[in-house]
Amino acid sequence: MPNGRAVLFPSLALACLTLGAACFYAQSQSSGPEDKYIWLEEATGTRAMDWVKTENARTAKILEADPRFATFNDEALKVSEDPSRLPIPGLRGDDVYNFWNDEKNVRGLYRKTTLSDYSTPTPHWQTVLDIDALDKQESTSWVFHGANCLYPGDEYCVFDLSVGGEDASTAREFNLKQNKFIDGGFSSPHSKQDISWEDKDTLLIARDWGADSMTKSGYPYVIKEWKRGTPLDTAKEVFRGEPDDINAQSAVLHDAQGEQVTLFERGVSFFESRWWIKTPDGLKELNIPRKANPAGLLAGCLLIDTHEDWTPDPAGPKFIQGSLLSLRLADVLRDPAHPKPTIVFAPSSDEFLNGYATTKSRLIVATLKHVLGRAYVYTPTGKDAWTFKPLDVPDNSTISIVTASDANETFFLSSQSFLTPPSLLQGDAAAAHLTLSRSQPPLFDASQDTTEQFFATSKDGTKVPYFAVHRKDMQLNGQNPTLLNAYGGFEVSETPRYSAIAGKLWLERGGVFVLANIRGGGEFGPAWHEAGLKTHRQRIYDDFAAVGEDLIARKITSPAHLGIIGGSNGGLLMGVEMTQHPDLWNAIVIQVPLLDMLRFEQIAAGASWVGEYGSVSVPDERAFLAGISPYNQLKPDVKYPEPLIFTTTRDDRVGPQHARKFAAKMEEYHQPFLYDEIVEGGHGAGADLKQAARSWAETYVYLAEKLMAPASSSQ
Repeated sequence: MPNGRAVLFPSLALACLTLGAACFYAQSQSSGPEDKYIWLEEATGTRAMDWVKTENARTAKILEADPRFATFNDEALKVSEDPSRLPIPGLRGDDVYNFWNDEKNVRGLYRKTTLSDYSTPTPHWQTVLDIDALDKQESTSWVFHGANCLYPGDEYCVFDLSVGGEDASTAREFNLKQNKFIDGGFSSPHSKQDISWEDKDTLLIARDWGADSMTKSGYPYVIKEWKRGTPLDTAKEVFRGEPDDINAQSAVLHDAQGEQVTLFERGVSFFESRWWIKTPDGLKELNIPRKANPAGLLAGCLLIDTHEDWTPDPAGPKFIQGSLLSLRLADVLRDPAHPKPTIVFAPSSDEFLNGYATTKSRLIVATLKHVLGRAYVYTPTGKDAWTFKPLDVPDNSTISIVTASDANETFFLSSQSFLTPPSLLQGDAAAAHLTLSRSQPPLFDASQDTTEQFFATSKDGTKVPYFAVHRKDMQLNGQNPTLLNAYGGFEVSETPRYSAIAGKLWLERGGVFVLANIRGGGEFGPAWHEAGLKTHRQRIYDDFAAVGEDLIARKITSPAHLGIIGGSNGGLLMGVEMTQHPDLWNAIVIQVPLLDMLRFEQIAAGASWVGEYGSVSVPDERAFLAGISPYNQLKPDVKYPEPLIFTTTRDDRVGPQHARKFAAKMEEYHQPFLYDEIVEGGHGAGADLKQAARSWAETYVYLAEKLMAPASSSQ
């Protein structure tokens, strides 16, 4: 679910709330004539937390009594902290930065080495910031949320530090050359905020400035220019959105040829934006489609990522959605109202854009073809032309762009699949060449497993692909314990990825893992996503049910051995599948979910997702939401599977309120459920590897109890 515009990908590799309105919202917009569990929406209220503690204790007692729990917890932690894991690189000039957690560094180290040293088997890392030491020094439970550095040079950075994993953070200036916070440097206290460097002495900052500065979604819409050495409250306003927007933010883009451009965005809905560009004559609106975004600056060209068809000139060409386009920056600055795009990449019937990054003089493009990865190097040639060369990447893998440097032509790709551990491929964009940098050794035994891709037929006839990972000698007898996962929203593409925890705790024990590429995602371009928007969303739920039914029809599994898992928007998917098809599943893991779809706009950042789900203020959309809302569709006289509901108190994105209320209503209806709410972790499984390992141990013990043979005391 979004953080501003970011989305948490709730795959199995996953590793006080700001309410948009008063708790007691108008009854016409509420969960019904009486919402008796409205008190659970007070995130840290005494009564609510007492309820949470009671349910946590009850669930822990049940799951930890299983003889598998200690083993699962130890194994999950061991693979999570394994020292042979890949140190994921972040290129800054000629240096490599990495954030690393392990047994000794629970909250983690931000560290660096040289590119040449990184290429050796045992790099010599230099600590930049020790988060555990900072926690002790300041008696605060900090979680590192990243570094935003000044271009060029990457010496001056703003570090984002979150308490317990919240989206809201504290921003502090840090010197990467001296490895220390800067005395008297920029420091912005706790808020959901967005920061861009305009120059060494100037930040563009959107944050909570007090009254009338935050949108209904809980994000800032006022951007100010903050000069070094001046108090934050004296910063000068330079851009303002509207209270009904999602947010406002800035972007300062650079290229290695010395061009710089400053942009301001009004996020008018989750998928629509209006952009302004800073010209010599002041701010002017950039006339691009609302479903399009600037994607970088390269060789004097402003790149545009489009998610809707665009015909900028009625007499000119039409650019189809999912294209990557190029605008000459000089032309845009002169006349932003009449852009003249040229094509860089256009999708085909079976290949779609899945990522991009710029080096010093070239563009790296990743695509999905039949939900598997491809990659290319694009080179600007002449005034408006682009050529490309394919990169030699492994077949049948997920290919992702990890990092790229605009100081040279270096970049890194990752390659992985369900059963193949991730490898890092170091690239030279000038030569369009890849070399293997390092590979992670296997963290579970996959020697007996294989992966197949199947297609299910949804209710409207649409073919829905899915991957099944299973033992090579799997018997088609309907008895295989099977775990089905999907996301189905926000144009998020779910692709084959290596999950050591799922492999160790599930596949090694004979479980089948299934990933479904249902509509709502981005696996087949923007149209695949748009097919499930708002009142068309039942298609997404039908797709998922069709995959479950197909697994049963193939005799891979049966309802008694079929479980489902999903988080965030995928948690909503789980709630809908539980209430619409209670007889199809025997285990349901509902993680950090949305579940009350008649009040989602009033909880945490829910108002920002109206573009995905619709709004209760629109009669047709409200009627649809009421019909699929899991909280509202629970019935006292239906036999449901016993779900495991997981959330975190510090989730300031979706919030714990949905999970709490859903569980409380199940309790009222004398329906069985398990509930786990950890305090830290934000919108995720935990604030560190130890917390996350315990969450996953509980999850897989629950799944084993429901779908596998009973545990023996020796396990």
